[in-house]
Amino acid sequence: MISPAQIQSCIEQGLECTLAQVTGDGRHFEAMIISPAFRGLRRIQQHQLVYHALGDRMREEIHALSMQTYTPEEWAARQR
Repeated sequence: MISPAQIQSCIEQGLECTLAQVTGDGRHFEAMIISPAFRGLRRIQQHQLVYHALGDRMREEIHALSMQTYTPEEWAARQR
């Protein structure tokens, strides 16, 4: 069974991240990811980048992944 830490590591290795946090119960996970790679992309394209970073794990080990994705600028604006 895959852990939240393993998913977080895969995301961080496959995608330039300012921040990646993953929580979950072993089958259902939630991720918050801040990445400059998301600049200029629609939300679905951002999610596709994360899916690409996770590769086959999305089909084989992760049953569900809910994501919140932000550019560093979007995240900074939310913190005000």
